[in-house]
Amino acid sequence: MARSSLALRPSVSPSPAPAGEFGPPSAGTLVDRERRRGRGAQSNASGRYEPLARVAFDDGWQSLEDLPPFSTSVSVDASRKVITRNESPDIGFDRSINPYRGCEHGCVYCFARPTHAYLGLSPGLDFESKLFVKPDAPALLERELSAPNYTPRTIAIGTNTDPYQPIERRYEIMRQILEVLEQAGHPVGIVTKSALVLRDLEILARMAKRNLVKVAISVTTLDPKLARIMEPRAPTPSRRIEALRQLSAAGVPTAVMVAPIVPAINDAEIERILDAAAAVGVSGAGYVMLRLPLEVRDLFREWLMANYPDRYRHVFKLIREMRGGKDYDSTWGQRMKGSGPYAWMIGRRFEVACEKLGLNEEKVKLTTEHFRPPRPSAVQLDLF
Repeated sequence: MARSSLALRPSVSPSPAPAGEFGPPSAGTLVDRERRRGRGAQSNASGRYEPLARVAFDDGWQSLEDLPPFSTSVSVDASRKVITRNESPDIGFDRSINPYRGCEHGCVYCFARPTHAYLGLSPGLDFESKLFVKPDAPALLERELSAPNYTPRTIAIGTNTDPYQPIERRYEIMRQILEVLEQAGHPVGIVTKSALVLRDLEILARMAKRNLVKVAISVTTLDPKLARIMEPRAPTPSRRIEALRQLSAAGVPTAVMVAPIVPAINDAEIERILDAAAAVGVSGAGYVMLRLPLEVRDLFREWLMANYPDRYRHVFKLIREMRGGKDYDSTWGQRMKGSGPYAWMIGRRFEVACEKLGLNEEKVKLTTEHFRPPRPSAVQLDLF
């Protein structure tokens, strides 16, 4: 029968590959295609904090094909706070909300994958199949916004996992969060790659009239076949472009994110994506170069070898050219854009295309003038 082997190993972060190494990843940990159908990652290695590594193998008595496929499960996240703070100098917000942990879209390049290791789970297939929902998020948000020392500034949503991933249809946590923010008059910036955002168009349009919201939609490619390989459970590119059109027509400030730009995979599409977005009324645009922190590097290598083995060496050569010879450089100010000739060329192409299309001519700055602290239902009323 199919069994799992247990091997002791130290709890350390993955070490970077040697600078000159371009060999393919080991196939020993890859999960059978049928078991991961519709998923992005190729493997499900144990998280870096686990003392034991479990590897499935066939002992000769029965095939691994008898193991069940990966199905989506949802558990409750009992976090006591919902607003996450950061002090990163190279991003334009200091607070964010993530209604969910994990993301079913299955984007293999997602830089949030390593966060699943904190839960004792794999950043691989577990990240896109073992999801966590925060049902108390709206009530927690009310409580935090009503704190006496709270100072309003734009809250970013969708910075870690997508707030409009498929399970949002069932749980509607994002919609409830928007209702709290609208009632409090609090500004919010949303990033998603899902057309499900249109479900909340009425709320977003009302907030836009008060200059309280802006929405960015990530479009990695206009090729539906490539999109299905890169983002297996995300809406098609055409649906995302249509979502941008409807948002813009409703008066919601919109932007397109060409993110991530993957060398030799989708970098040829920068101008076409920007042109398609500008044609439907988008006013802003941004881009992020591929990031490969921690476990994401090995997951991406497996994905690349499975789908584009002929480009494997070339892709990593370009990645290392823009990361100082490494697979990833986390230096603030460089981690999003990279450095070197290739990164410079991508930046200039993006700037020229935006200037030609009239994108980014004005920066949308949301207001806090409408903010009124909510009164949570659990708070006792004043006597006088």
